[in-house]
Amino acid sequence: MPEYKLPDVGEGLTEAEVVAWRVKVGDVIEVNEIVCDIETAKSIVELPSPYAGEVTALLVPEGETVAVGTPIIRIGADEGAAAGASPATPTPDAEMDIDLSNPAASGGGEGESLVGRNKADRGPTRRARRAPGAEAANKQAQAAFDPGTSPAPELEELPEVSPPPAQTTPAAPSDVRVLAKPPVRKLAKDLGVDLASLAGEGPQGSVTREQVQAAAASPVAGRAASASERASRPLATGERETREPIKGVRKMMGQAMVDSAFTAPHVTEWVTVDATRTMELVERLKSHREFRDVKVSPLLVLAKACLLAIRRTPEINSFWDEAAQEVVHKHYVNLGIAAATPRGLVVPNVKDADAMTLRELAEALGGLTATAREGKTQPADMSGGSFTITNVGVFGVDAGTPIINPGESAILCFGSITRKPWVVVEDGEERIVPRHVTTLALSFDHRHVDGEKGSRFLADVAAILEDPASALLF
Repeated sequence: MPEYKLPDVGEGLTEAEVVAWRVKVGDVIEVNEIVCDIETAKSIVELPSPYAGEVTALLVPEGETVAVGTPIIRIGADEGAAAGASPATPTPDAEMDIDLSNPAASGGGEGESLVGRNKADRGPTRRARRAPGAEAANKQAQAAFDPGTSPAPELEELPEVSPPPAQTTPAAPSDVRVLAKPPVRKLAKDLGVDLASLAGEGPQGSVTREQVQAAAASPVAGRAASASERASRPLATGERETREPIKGVRKMMGQAMVDSAFTAPHVTEWVTVDATRTMELVERLKSHREFRDVKVSPLLVLAKACLLAIRRTPEINSFWDEAAQEVVHKHYVNLGIAAATPRGLVVPNVKDADAMTLRELAEALGGLTATAREGKTQPADMSGGSFTITNVGVFGVDAGTPIINPGESAILCFGSITRKPWVVVEDGEERIVPRHVTTLALSFDHRHVDGEKGSRFLADVAAILEDPASALLF
């Protein structure tokens, strides 16, 4: 039957995490129907199916990271079922081959499976190998992995095997598998916590994520505690530390920032701007008939100002190619907007923003930020950027020293716009009046963007914010 292997969704990615399954075993799906969400090193991507048919197995649990090319889902009719054999009730002459590649289907560990015995192994020996209460364990583990589905039918009991007596003494940790969801098992493995040392407090007695995290902060974490240790250990009243795996978007962005900070010599310049006229322009645009159905904000005016200022200082839109020992001048502007998401910082960009009208730019920025907040930014939307704006003003921050996005030469930090006392000159007289004031901070690569070029660009942007009518001069 077809096995859908994790594809490379863009730019040579090598692995991805299965965030959430959109289908379950037994569903009948069509070609291009979304089967799951995966998180790559760049974004969360919806994965469509290249096959049509019935979902017969989910091969990777939610929360697990696998390499590109790993089978993640099985789609299509089971050949054994098509031949008339019932998988729930094996016939005496049929080969017994139970696929438990879904690790939670039996409460076992990741990647654990039960392979059927051959015909010579079907006597009392095979029956003796069946763990007491195996069917009940199967039910519990399946319910823990997917509460929305019913447990698989039990295998038919062999008449010659009588039910075993109830176990009166607990089995040693090495003799049983502790009930836990696959993501919890992975967390325990990453933190070095022995699941056998924990008494399950979750549904059906399963070990919970909170228990694993509490055990990791305990001085006896990482080894099996004795019965006396478990009995004398005080109950945790609160966690002092929480560990979170670094992966996906956050891992990629962290590495990119390190590479940029320690390869490109950063210089940051600041300017404080009276943005009162920009705020007045924003209010007028909001009531204009062409902008009534799009979002208009000071960021839109700033973005347009940067695009105009780049015309006078194109070095801001170039980058230093270390491998080729060349400076690459771009004759287009892919304007990046840094966006904070629950899974980390992403920098999608508006392609060919310099060729857009103000209305088109407003639409593009609105769609870009909305997609980023939903966590659905695609890798292609984050590649090929040439200049970036990071808007820290939305958090009430005045400014900062931003780190250049890899493959670019400059980034502009846009601070909050607040009412402050400002000195203005009217009719030759100085007066102190309240004005809308903001701070801009430009970081640039000093290998090929010198102070004169960086200062000229920043001054041009500031001039447009102070008087948007000056944009007619560019």
